[in-house]
Amino acid sequence: MPGPATVDLHTHTTRSDGLLEPGELIRQASAAGVRLLAITDHDSLAAVRDLRGAVPPGLELISGVEINAVGAVVLDGAGGEVHVLGLGVDPDDEAFEATLAAQRTARRTRFEEMVKRLSALGLDLRAELDAMPPTADEDSLGRPRIARAMIARGVATSIDDAFERWLSPGRPAYVARAGLGPLEAIAAICAAGGVAALAHYWGAPDRLGVLRELRDAGLRGLEVHHRAFDEPTVAAMAAVAASLRLVATGGSDYHGDIGTYAEVHAGLRVPDEVEPPLREALALARS
Repeated sequence: MPGPATVDLHTHTTRSDGLLEPGELIRQASAAGVRLLAITDHDSLAAVRDLRGAVPPGLELISGVEINAVGAVVLDGAGGEVHVLGLGVDPDDEAFEATLAAQRTARRTRFEEMVKRLSALGLDLRAELDAMPPTADEDSLGRPRIARAMIARGVATSIDDAFERWLSPGRPAYVARAGLGPLEAIAAICAAGGVAALAHYWGAPDRLGVLRELRDAGLRGLEVHHRAFDEPTVAAMAAVAASLRLVATGGSDYHGDIGTYAEVHAGLRVPDEVEPPLREALALARS
C-alpha cells in the first residue's frame, strides 16, 4: 500500500458540519503532509474566502463545495440523495453563491423542523444547541450539529448512533431534504467553472445507467479513493470511473468527530496518479 496521501479533495470545516476552523484545518493538513487540499463544505464557500492569503507555504488550496442533491434520478427512479462535489468552482461567482444561499436556507428550515420534532418527542435540545458556537448566514447547518447536541445531552453515544436511532429516513425526527436535484447541482457547478464529481457513491458499480445520465449532464468525476473504502471497493470504483471516462478523485471526508486530522489522514490512500487528470479537468472546466 502507498503511504498516506499528499492529496485530499474532500474535507469540512466549521462553516458547515466540521469541527475545525478553516485555518486550523489547513494547518493540520499541511502538518500531515498534504500539499493539495480541497475544502468542500456543504453548500458554502465561506471557508475558501476566509483563507485568502492565509494558506501555508507548500499547500495548494482548491475551492470546493459539496451539494446534497435529491431526486428520482439518483436511485434508478426510487428517489433518494446523492452528494455532488464541485471542485475548482469560482468562489466569487454571484449566481452560484445565490444558488448556495438558497440551499442553506432550505437546510436551516429542515434543521429547525428536526429540532421541533425532537422537542415534541420529549427531547428539548435548545440548551445544548445554544452552547455551541454561533453560526452565520454563510454557514451551512446539518444533522451532525443536532447529533452533537444529543451526545452532549447524553442521549446518543456518537454521530452514527444519533443518526441510526433518530435522524435517518424512517426514524422519529427525520425530515426529508429539499433543494437541488442532481442534474441541477451538476449544471450549477459547471456554470461556476468547477468539476462535478460524485462523493462516496457506494452504489456506482450497480448503477451505471444513472451514472451515464449524470455524465451526459456534465458529471466529470467519481470519488474512487475514500477513507472508508476498502481495497475491493476502490478497485470496483476505479473500474467504473475508467469505463465511463470519469476522473478519479479521493479524500478523507474529514469532519473531526473521530479523531484529529492526522489520525484520519493516516488511513487515507490517494495515489499521486489522481492529480494530473484532475488538473486537466480543472483547466478544461475553467476554459
